[in-house]
This record gives sequence, structure tokens and C-alpha cells, in this order.
Amino acid sequence: MTEESVLRIPAKLEGMDLILSFVSFLLDSHGCSPQARTQLRMAVEELYVNVTLYAYPSGDGWAEIRGSVEDGTATFKLIDGGTPFNPLEKDDPDIMLSGEERGIGGLGIFMVKTMVDEVAYEYRDNCNQLTLSKQL
Repeated sequence: MTEESVLRIPAKLEGMDLILSFVSFLLDSHGCSPQARTQLRMAVEELYVNVTLYAYPSGDGWAEIRGSVEDGTATFKLIDGGTPFNPLEKDDPDIMLSGEERGIGGLGIFMVKTMVDEVAYEYRDNCNQLTLSKQL
């Protein structure tokens, strides 16, 4: 069984350095390639920013990240107790359209889906739980 690392912090943009350090430390301790490390950091950053900006309309909330590496696959789960929202329900944007034609929203989660092998969402225990997996 793989040990899971956990970090829980206030859902504020100021916490970004802690989140990215958490991701980097876990990946570096498992010999992750620079490309996979960059992709996972960017994916986690995008998801964490979304939590800080949109999950808590009152502005006060928390975010938790859980991470593990097992059999060469890194898995990160971002959890928040904010407004229920499944970003995977939205259709992928047509990236061939101009920004004006495409409209606002959807590019971030599309980017995340292209950088990792698997993305899954569930709403459980009154929490949004978004899981990313990537083969290292």
C-alpha cells in the first residue's frame, strides 16, 4: 500500500507556493521526469486557482491536496468544501475558433485534460473531489 501525503490550507491564492512545493517534493522524491513534473504542476495550479476564485462565494474556505506515487503513476486529489461543481461536465472548447467565437471558460480544464492521463470528479461527503493521474 502506498503512503498518501496530505496538505490542507486556506483556499487563497497566497497558498499557491505551498501547493506547488507539495507537488514538486512528492514528484522529485520519486524521480519524476522534468516534463511530467511541469505538466502535473501546471494542472494542479489551474485547478487550485479555480478553487480559490470560484468554490467559495463568501471568499472563506479551504483546499486539500492528497498525493501519492504508486507503480510509476502519480495521483493527486484536490478537495474543497465549496459550491458543488463538476468541471468535466462542460464540453471541450473548439480551440480552432477565435477567442471571441469560443467565448469565456473551459480552456483551463481542457488544458488539464491534455496534460494528464486521467481526470475524474466526484462529489462526496459534501466536497468536490477532482483526481488527476499521470504515468511518470
